[in-house]
Formats: sequence, structure tokens, C-alpha cells
Amino acid sequence: MPPRRNKLPAPLPEGLIVTDTNKKSWRLGKKLGQGGFGLIYLAYPDCDVTVSEEAAYVIKVENYQNGPLFCELKFYQRAAKQDEVNKWIHSHNLEYLGIPRYWGTGETNYNSSSYRFMVVDRLGTDLQKLQKNNGGKLPAKAVMQIGIRMLDVLEYIHEHEYVHGDIKAGNILLHTSDTDKVYLADYGLSYRYCPNGKHKEYKEDPRKCHNGTIEFTSRDAHKGVAPSRRGDLEILAYCMLHWLSGKLPWEQNLQDPSTVLASKSTLWDDLPQSVIEWSGREVGCQELAKFMAEVSLLVYSEKPNYAGLKRILLKALDSMGTSLRSSLIISNARSSEKLSTGVRKKSDPRQHVKKTEEKNVQIRKSSPRKPCLSPKISKNYSKKTAVNLYEDDDSDDEYVPYFGTNNVQHVSSNLQRIPHGNSSSDIPSIHKPKRRLNVRPTQDYKVEAEQGPRCKDPDGDLQGRQRSAPEPDGHRQEIYKYGLAVPVLAMMIYLLLYVL
Repeated sequence: MPPRRNKLPAPLPEGLIVTDTNKKSWRLGKKLGQGGFGLIYLAYPDCDVTVSEEAAYVIKVENYQNGPLFCELKFYQRAAKQDEVNKWIHSHNLEYLGIPRYWGTGETNYNSSSYRFMVVDRLGTDLQKLQKNNGGKLPAKAVMQIGIRMLDVLEYIHEHEYVHGDIKAGNILLHTSDTDKVYLADYGLSYRYCPNGKHKEYKEDPRKCHNGTIEFTSRDAHKGVAPSRRGDLEILAYCMLHWLSGKLPWEQNLQDPSTVLASKSTLWDDLPQSVIEWSGREVGCQELAKFMAEVSLLVYSEKPNYAGLKRILLKALDSMGTSLRSSLIISNARSSEKLSTGVRKKSDPRQHVKKTEEKNVQIRKSSPRKPCLSPKISKNYSKKTAVNLYEDDDSDDEYVPYFGTNNVQHVSSNLQRIPHGNSSSDIPSIHKPKRRLNVRPTQDYKVEAEQGPRCKDPDGDLQGRQRSAPEPDGHRQEIYKYGLAVPVLAMMIYLLLYVL
């Protein structure tokens, strides 16, 4: 049964005043953007002034009949009351808890249409944009720090009978002023997995297969099983692998959910080697593999060991010489972070050839081998939305995956060159003494090396020259011809004299 299609609401005018269920009025400001089925506006409680660009609140608006915002409202009202959040922070000795603060909700009418709205704290840039601006990856240190902060959030919402169901970079945002703080937002696909303390039963439902954002959704969701705590941790593991390596093994088959499920199952079956090899031995990959191995042991209704999972990621930070409370830094300086393999970096052979053309040198050894070039991959991904088949919730914010896979390897030809004197030819002459014979004094001979075919790489750049073997000239042939005749003649004379 295909999910019901929700529609985007018609835009509301800037300056419109809405009133929530607590009789508090809010003035709409500039439209900030839109999700899959909702619009987001700046907002401010002082209705007598224009909403500034620095407003600390946002209002999310959807058509009244849409499901995602209704599910999100129920989550905030049941599980994310501010008093409960503050108690949790204090009892668990946390600096903060990355759940946006909820301020109110209500309904409004405009041009004969009904809308539902929700007011929450305004947040900053989402992790998806930061990842894209950083070449498709995040530093290993940032991956571990964000992973621990997300575990803090998941532990809280799981203890309050909810799962998120749609963890991804687009739903993780930085604080507007303190960029060391990250928040998990958008609870439109949240699900009450344990109402009144009774866990939902494991039951595969073909009508609800592949629920969520297909790149990151859990294997249970692929089978139509209701979301669970282990499903949230599995989704987080996929996100961390994507942040660390910039890609996922199934990203080429997103149009075929069954193939995606098979690829995910293979990744888990081959732990830990599958994660280490796929990530290209990135720093932190071994700890991520260990994290995933712990998650793989969970049964559907089992409570995860959140403290043990955090210790794995904290150990990774400790091995990097940093800590959870250090600054969250996302930059391009991480491109060289690899586990040591003992292989030295090879130089570009085209640089050697350029020097050859500038200087007149002698080629002692050359390699006609062409470099092994990785094929350039070009992908055009269409925008995708998360699909929710539970609680009348169909989809979520738009998501455009980004994969940086345009890496090319160059293999050196290991050309060896020796400077030569004044020579005008492209390939200089080879001066070599002839070996000595017992006939007459030796003479030097000179052989010109023929210029072999040039070897070019796919871009047309010269790598080196292949020289053919020198042929003996006429003088050398004469030496061989008469050099053997003299000893033979001397032997014949000696035999003749012996017989006589």
C-alpha cells in the first residue's frame, strides 16, 4: 500500500500573527525554507515589532491534515517537556541534551485553508551542508564527538518510549551561537515503540517495507518491522560510516530497495573487515566496526548498553589525543588522515617527463607501463524524502545525498636519468667501449639509440620513451669476421708443421 501523499501548504504572508494553545501570540517573519511537506518561518513573540533576521524562534507550518507535524507534536508533548529534559541533564551529568526546545503549538486559518504550526528554538547550519562543503566527509574526531552526542539524545528519547527513526546529517544541526553543540531535530517519523511500557512485537509487514530514508534506514524497516531502539543505533552507524568515508556501499542502487537491504546485510555479516576496507582505513574505522559489532548483538526488544557504546567512541577520541569536550572542528585538513600502511606516496610521472623535455638527459631505464587510473564517477541523485508508514506519517524533509568520489590515482613510471654532455639529439648517444680481443688493440664504437614509440596516459601526457636495442654497425661486424680467422689459420699452420 503506497504512502499517502501530503502537500506543501500555501505560503503564509510575512507579519501574520498566530496564537498557540496557551494563548500566546507569535508574529511570522521571513520564510527560512521548506522541508518535504512543511514551511519554516522566523518568529518572535513580540507582535508589535518586525521580526528581525536574528530571531531566536522558528515556526514550522503544515497543512492541517498532514501527518508528520502531528507525530512531531505528540513526541514533544509526551517525551520532551523541558522540565523532564532538565532533570535528565542533571541526573546524567551532561553539558546539554541535543533536543530542540519546544515552545508551543496551535492551529490557524488563512484564505479558507487550515494549518497546524509548532514553535521551537531556531538552530544553525545542518550537518549535511557542512559535510558537502568539506568534500563529502567529516573529520574522524568530529564523527566520534557527534556520535556520542547522538547517543545521549537517543538514550533519552528511548527511555521515554520513543524512537527517532530518521537520523541523518540533514536532521542534525549546530547551535546558532555555540557551534560545539549539535542537536537532533525533525521528529516527524518518531514512533512510540513501547507505549505504557509494553514493547511492540517483532512482525514483518510487507505493506510497510522500506520505511524511512532508504540510504540509512535499518534492516528491520526494510522488512516492514516497526522501528525500535536497535534500529535507531543501526541508522546512526550508517550515518557515521557515511561521514567517515563519504560514501555507502549501496549508494548506486537506491532505486532498488531489495538490493540495498542485501548490501546492508553483507556489510553486517562481514564485520569488522567490511567496515575497515570500505572506509579506506580511515582513522576511527576500527572503533566504528567495534561499535557496529556491539549493535549487531542486540535483539529486537533489547535495551542497548548506551554507556558501553559511548566508551568505544570515547576510546577513539582518546587515541586521537582529544576529548569529547574539545571544540567541534569540521575542516578540510583531514584529507590525509589514514591508518599507516607502510606505502610511500608516489610522485606524478608527468612531472619527471616535463623535466626531461627541459633538460638534455640520458635515459638509462624506462617503463612503458600506463598508469592505472580510477574511473571518474558521475552521479546524478534525485531529491529523496523519507517515507513513514506509521502513525499516519508519510514523509520527512528533503534530502540530497552527496558523495565525493572523484579520486584519481597516479602510478610513477620510476624513470632514471643521467645528465649528459653537449648533445643535440632528443635521446643522446651512448658511448661504450668495445670488449678486448687478442687480435689487435680495441677501438671505441658509437651506437645511436633509436627513438622508440612514446607512451602516453589517457590525458595525453608524455610519461617516458622506449628505446630499441642498438644494432651493431659495419665496423663491429668486420671485427667479428676477421677476429676468428687468425686463430684458425694459426692452428692449421701448427698442425701442418707437426705432421711434417
